[in-house]
Amino acid sequence: MTTANTHITRILIADDHAIVREGFHTMIERLPKMKIIGEAENGKELVSMALELKPDIIITDIKMPQMDGVEATRILTEELPATGIIAFTLFNEEELVGEMLEAGALGYLLKSSSRQEILDAIQAVCDGKTYYCSQTTVQMAKLIARSRPGARGRFARPGFTEKEKTIIRLICEELSNKEIAAKLGISMRTVEGHRERIQEKMKVRNTAGIVVVAIREGIFKV
Repeated sequence: MTTANTHITRILIADDHAIVREGFHTMIERLPKMKIIGEAENGKELVSMALELKPDIIITDIKMPQMDGVEATRILTEELPATGIIAFTLFNEEELVGEMLEAGALGYLLKSSSRQEILDAIQAVCDGKTYYCSQTTVQMAKLIARSRPGARGRFARPGFTEKEKTIIRLICEELSNKEIAAKLGISMRTVEGHRERIQEKMKVRNTAGIVVVAIREGIFKV
């Protein structure tokens, strides 16, 4: 999802409140390298439009009519793996944060987030990184704590090679695939292959899931 300097980041917005969508237009239309290419009023419309338009970024509400943002995210993560999805919601509940993470969202913003946080989230997700607003970090900490061995009893421990552990730590430090490749002196394709195997072993969909498991397993210390 890393964008070149001349690339216009194409954004699709989904929210059942017109005033929210209008607010995004007001903010984004002033930026030369971002463009809103469509608006959806519900999850079902979001899926249909996203499959047609193939945006770089989707910013979606969670609680919407016809299909919620969690289910829409789950579908689109499978169908459009190159598209980064950011949740944009009123709700800062641990359960919702966890559901969106498991569905494949790379970002989580509250509607009280500042303009700068929103722009930072878009840029981070464009670079293939995760972004959780400052208000959501407590919920992320709870999710990680609940996922530790002592919190949920026995679980299958995935085995990782030393190279995989190194890559996991670099992912947790928010390095992109390109940055990891440069740091380790390997090709980006090799990094992508390692990342795919790591996600398969961890049974997670994205970077956020890798971070949670890495902390739980003691591979990455916070």
